[in-house]
Amino acid sequence: MTRSDRRNLRNGLLFCSPWLIGLTVFVLYPIGASVYYSFCEYTILEPPQWIGLGNYADLARDEVFWKSVWNTAYYAVFALPLGMLLALSLALLLNSGVRGMSLYRTLFFLPSLVPMIALGVLWLWIFHGKYGILNELLRPITQTVGADPPVWLDNVHWSKPALIIAGLWTVGQPMIIYLAGLQDVPTELYEAAEIDGAGWFGKFRHVTLPMLSPVILFNLLMGIIWTLQIFAVPFVMVRDGRPARSAYFYAMYLYDCAFRYLQMGYASAMAWILFLIILGLTLLALKLTARHIYYRGEGR
Repeated sequence: MTRSDRRNLRNGLLFCSPWLIGLTVFVLYPIGASVYYSFCEYTILEPPQWIGLGNYADLARDEVFWKSVWNTAYYAVFALPLGMLLALSLALLLNSGVRGMSLYRTLFFLPSLVPMIALGVLWLWIFHGKYGILNELLRPITQTVGADPPVWLDNVHWSKPALIIAGLWTVGQPMIIYLAGLQDVPTELYEAAEIDGAGWFGKFRHVTLPMLSPVILFNLLMGIIWTLQIFAVPFVMVRDGRPARSAYFYAMYLYDCAFRYLQMGYASAMAWILFLIILGLTLLALKLTARHIYYRGEGR
């Protein structure tokens, strides 16, 4: 290496050093520390003590942990497909040539820009059992059959469905991604399908879905990550997962263990289990969809 090369390398490292320092301090060190703490009994106030797999063994026997896993799985199983279906449906509607479509697109996207805390407060009042606007709208209907509207957030059967409905408010972001994918579909493919006698459903099945498959996969992966880490909205709406922890999600229990009970080692173990779950589901989704994803220019 010449003197000029060494000088260029030094200058390059100096220019990159702010980013490298930030990466080390705020990303690499926390990741390494959390791995170490997951094998320790660490209460923040005292030095960590190595206990090996003790935290993971305790999690296997923790009923609250398994309750949070079940609640999160329930939420993901329903919220993810419903959100993807609603986002795709809205994107198909907003891809038409109706006059004033830019205004409609803005109106459907704006709710996804609402901060999560504000969104939780908003839906908290919408689902309020006594004063909520939703029950005011439902009351005339339920009274015809001699029943009262559900007390959404205080009922073990309705608390998770209420949160699933609230989660649909943020479909604007995947909707925009679907819309961008729809506008990238070549019009000549639709024209060829029409010549072959395909109707709207045939064009959707044989043209739109294959061309949108990479976008669908992307939104699926992002949806898996988001739904399994659901935190802010239920944290605001049902702080302790009431009633009977029916809305107590994984990330809420992780937060409580770390910052409420000061069991940082226990919370670190939970964080790494969540990481492995998300990683496993992501790899599974990639493997199962590999043969059904079409990328333009592949020649398939």
